[in-house]
Amino acid sequence: MLIHNSFCKIIATIGPASQTPDMLEKLLLAGVSVFRLNFSHGTEEEMTARVNAIRALEKKYGVCLGILCDLQGPKLRVGTFKNGAITLQEGQQFTLDMNPEPGDETRVSLPHPEIFKAMHPGLELLLNDGLIRLRIDEHTNSTAITTVTVGGILSDHKGVNVPGVKLPISALTAKDKEDLKLAEKLGADFIGLSFVQQPEDLLELRKLMTSQANIIAKIEKPSAIEHLNEIVSLADAVMVARGDLGVEVSTEMVPVLQRRIVDECRKAGKPVIIATQMLESMINNITPTRAEASDVATAVYDGVDAVMLSGETAAGKHPVEAVKTMHSIIRTVENDERYHRNLLRKDKIANHNAETAITIAAGIAARAVQTANIIVNFTDSGKTTLKTAKFRPGVPILSLTPKIVTARHMALVWGVTSVVVKDLESFDDISAEASRVALESGLVKKEQQIVVTAGIPFGRSGETNLLYIIKA
Repeated sequence: MLIHNSFCKIIATIGPASQTPDMLEKLLLAGVSVFRLNFSHGTEEEMTARVNAIRALEKKYGVCLGILCDLQGPKLRVGTFKNGAITLQEGQQFTLDMNPEPGDETRVSLPHPEIFKAMHPGLELLLNDGLIRLRIDEHTNSTAITTVTVGGILSDHKGVNVPGVKLPISALTAKDKEDLKLAEKLGADFIGLSFVQQPEDLLELRKLMTSQANIIAKIEKPSAIEHLNEIVSLADAVMVARGDLGVEVSTEMVPVLQRRIVDECRKAGKPVIIATQMLESMINNITPTRAEASDVATAVYDGVDAVMLSGETAAGKHPVEAVKTMHSIIRTVENDERYHRNLLRKDKIANHNAETAITIAAGIAARAVQTANIIVNFTDSGKTTLKTAKFRPGVPILSLTPKIVTARHMALVWGVTSVVVKDLESFDDISAEASRVALESGLVKKEQQIVVTAGIPFGRSGETNLLYIIKA
């Protein structure tokens, strides 16, 4: 059984630099718990091969791995140019229109009528990740005359952001709906929904889904912040996607919003992921910058469930080294006594139901009993494990479940190692199985104590009402 000895999980994006079975195995051994497939790139054959290789590694190492299929979403882009690119000068006029013909130094196609409908004089458009800025002077439903306020090189299909405007578009495009079918066919554990603007986006996706995959809401639009509580409530997990979010809000607001989102997710007991540019320089360099190391460490100190690598593992020169570096930063932080001191939530232990009270008590018991250094949950749906992790008990959580779907969902959750076991029918079965798996995992030694939570009657979801301590 392969155990990653860290509480915070690592998600790695798979791409040309990392898609071979050999490279996937190296990434797993370096510390990856969840593999991300970016549906903005890649063919069905490539996606299928990647999933098959990941599932083969599961069997080889006796570990439950998560697969995240990330839908592209309604990425807004300009059209093409006659020569592939142009240079815009500050102060010049530039036209955006619905004409599909290749553009030049005076105009380019913007094939998104919803943007024209949302325009007003003075509105600022950000192009190429905010490096180029245009101010709307006048417009119709198909043409806009703009002034370049920040110039630069603009090439084919560069992205367009409209900060501060809620666009009348769905988070799901026709391509996304087809990709969703493929993701579910491949057995995805998580579906990433890009550019969430409102709760209805999540409800639309949920209606289309036919599998038990968890939905990850990607927060990258300011409008999502306005509905943050509802979005967190409806999603199974949340990703702070700092790329587009950093384009649409001021740079200094990104860390503020990141911490707000993390706090909201932790309060709700929903897994939260920090993504984008975490070790960006390692796409080309063998070591990260000090600022990047600090960025990863800050997320870990905040108690996030997972940190994610994108281009670093998808297309970078050093994918394995990026994972090893991230894992090393995580472990260094988690070995700091201030990490555990600050991690324990200061929620009032009152007004909880019996199941939540049991999970809180499990953490207290594990910290209070001298030789108890693990909590074992028996869970059907994973809810007990999520509640245990919510309160960050400071010790590893071993989640035992009869369902492989549940086990793979737990691959994203803070501090959890998940194992598929048979259905249990008695106290003796629970004690024996908890002891056996805990010893096999290497998380405990013989005669050490284990804090166990379960529910009676057995096999009923959401009925955790039992806590006891046994010896391995």
